[in-house]
Amino acid sequence: MTGIPRSLRPSGSGTRVRRTVLGALAGVAALLATGVTATPASAAPDPGAVAPSARERALAFWTPQRMREATPLDVLSVDRSDVRVSAPRKGKATVVAPSSPAAVPGPLAIPNGGGPWTGGGAVTKTAGRVFFTYQGRTASCSGNAVTSANKSTVITAGHCVKLEGAWHTNWVFAPGYHDGQTPYGTWTAAKTLSTPQWTASEDINYDIGAAVVAPLDGKKLTDVVGGQGLAFNTGYNKAMYAFGFPAAAPYDGEKFIYCSGTTYRDFLLSSDHGLTCDMTGGSSGGPWFTRFDEATGTGLQSSVNSFKYNFLPNAMYGPYFGTDAQNLYQSAQSS
Repeated sequence: MTGIPRSLRPSGSGTRVRRTVLGALAGVAALLATGVTATPASAAPDPGAVAPSARERALAFWTPQRMREATPLDVLSVDRSDVRVSAPRKGKATVVAPSSPAAVPGPLAIPNGGGPWTGGGAVTKTAGRVFFTYQGRTASCSGNAVTSANKSTVITAGHCVKLEGAWHTNWVFAPGYHDGQTPYGTWTAAKTLSTPQWTASEDINYDIGAAVVAPLDGKKLTDVVGGQGLAFNTGYNKAMYAFGFPAAAPYDGEKFIYCSGTTYRDFLLSSDHGLTCDMTGGSSGGPWFTRFDEATGTGLQSSVNSFKYNFLPNAMYGPYFGTDAQNLYQSAQSS
């Protein structure tokens, strides 16, 4: 795709940052913060292996105060003239069950355009905030722990592990984050990775990332918080729930927010799922679920919060989980 120059302005500041962004992004929902500047950990080689010393520095760097004080940049914008990107590869429908048994789905709170999640359940433990250093600034996204062979896999957005050619550093996952608290600990990435298409050219149709986190206090991630199931190649126009930790106004990053409704296939520039949703910066990488049960908080992860068009502020888009998303998951869980 052709890169288009865009301007970013830190919220509440007159400073402007010029950059070129690839892909049909209107609002990359990564929360990029200017509140803290630090020397990044040693640059991780592709595909994102992280040295033990760098993990130790990341864990020490992300204090509760730094997590709370991150200041968001404005989200990115896109012109209507951006060219259509390649469609995701399709394959055989595949489902990975949640780590804990899921009940038959009960009554659904659909639609919801963006409000605090008060239903409890497994999702309040498996989903969490992602923090990292990007271009010398603190930043955050959202992520979710999934069932995996290594019991250590987190799924997020591609731009939450790599953006504009550089892998993020100081990468950590805080499952169950709320109100400045990390009740299930802060988990450092031993490795971050993405789809080949996002890694090579940041193709918006493949904006999917993953992290393999190191054990914490001798325990593995899903042994502590559980893991959600996944679904690949299961089609469009589904009843879905989207979750995340938006931090740009009117949100502050401290609350767990959800949207729900019947998705549709993007008819503009991508092959993504679309959903009416007003989540803002910081929600990127948060999970989308099909077959979500409100009683247990379990479902099948089928996408992630990815981007918004500047002319459709109340719609969120998430990539189709096709063959390459499934291959990414297999690579992560086997790491």
